[in-house]
Order: sequence, then C-alpha cells, then structure tokens
Amino acid sequence: MTGATTQVLTFDTLDSSETLRFDDVRTLVAGYTGRDEAAVQHHIDELAAIGVAPPAQVPMFYPVEIATITTATQAPVTGAHTSGEVEPVILRHRGRYYLGVGSDHTDRQLETVDIGDSKRACPKPVGPAVVEIEDWASFDWDACRARSWVDGVLYQDGTLANLRTPHNLLQIFADRIGDTGEDLLCFAGTLPLLDGKFTAGHRWDLELTLPDGRTLTHTYTTEGH
Repeated sequence: MTGATTQVLTFDTLDSSETLRFDDVRTLVAGYTGRDEAAVQHHIDELAAIGVAPPAQVPMFYPVEIATITTATQAPVTGAHTSGEVEPVILRHRGRYYLGVGSDHTDRQLETVDIGDSKRACPKPVGPAVVEIEDWASFDWDACRARSWVDGVLYQDGTLANLRTPHNLLQIFADRIGDTGEDLLCFAGTLPLLDGKFTAGHRWDLELTLPDGRTLTHTYTTEGH
C-alpha cells in the first residue's frame, strides 16, 4: 500500500495534551512472542491446523507499510476470512516510548500461503490514545490485562505475563535486524483465543488495562465482509 502522499499518524497521550505525529516510522508486526516455548509451539500447532507453515525464527518480525496502520473506526477488508487479535502496541517517538492497543487484523486464507503477505493485506487498527512509558524496567508489563470482543462476544482475555517484555523483544529485534533508534511502531504479540478458533466478525472491541487502572480502548468495524 504505497503512494506519493506521505502517511501521517497522530496519537493523543493519556493525561497530557501532547499529540504525537508519525510521518516516517518503521512499522512491524511481531509474531510468536510468547515467553513459554510450549505455549508458542501450541500456537504454531494451532496455525498449522489451518495450513499455516511454521515460522523460520521465533519470534518473527513482519514489516508492514505505514499506510496499513489506521486509527479509524472502519477497516476495509477483502473477503470473508479475515479476523483481528488484540495486541499491545509499542511506539517509539523521538526516543520516548509509549504503549497503545491495536489489532493485528489478518487475512486467514492468505495466511496459509504467506504469513507476511497476509498481515500486509489488511488494515492494522490502533487506538488513537497512547500512554507514555518512561522506563520499561519499572513498568509492570505482566499486570496489564488485554481483552477483545467480536460482535459482542468475549474472544480473548488474559494478562501480558506470557508475552515477551518490550525490552526483551526490542533487544532481539536490534540484535537480529538492527535498530538505529528511528521512530517505531511494533505490534507486540497476542493472547490465545478463548475457543481456539478464528472468528470472522464485523465489530471488534479492544481493551488494554494498565496496572494503575487506566484503560486503552479501541473499537472498529470491518467493511467489505
């Protein structure tokens, strides 16, 4: 999804009047980010059941175009086999870090052919509000609770305790791919599905509750279903 017009993403910060503007940002979707190797293998097996080949490395980093990232409440998709997943979103803007909530909306049919292409085929909704994290080491990542609903039905529910911490994930990214400190937006992984089955719904509600009780939310609907 490329074009001559520069894509600009803006986010509001909780408890602040600051607005973040991203116009030149590295955008990634991290996959297989679980800390528990057995749980990661379970997810790999879960995907294998629908024909998805195992990853070359764990975790994986899939680059996506900035044009796929959207804070809009409507997400145009193609086909009837797409679905979302709630994810914490790590943002870096001018060297400062922020946390948001988003959905790794994916084409599940294309996923059986090429995972990277399947992720690039759909919009990646992100909530328009983020919270600044001054120090990941002192932030209680494990106490954050993520939930999602599809058409009003609870779809995912759990803490981030089983996901790699931002410090660990970003270190792996830097060691493997290289990191020059530029602005970054990275989907950091998701939770198991409560019933283990992908659901192609119309309305997606996302929620990420922070340890201090503040909550990041986003709701979007798909079009072209």
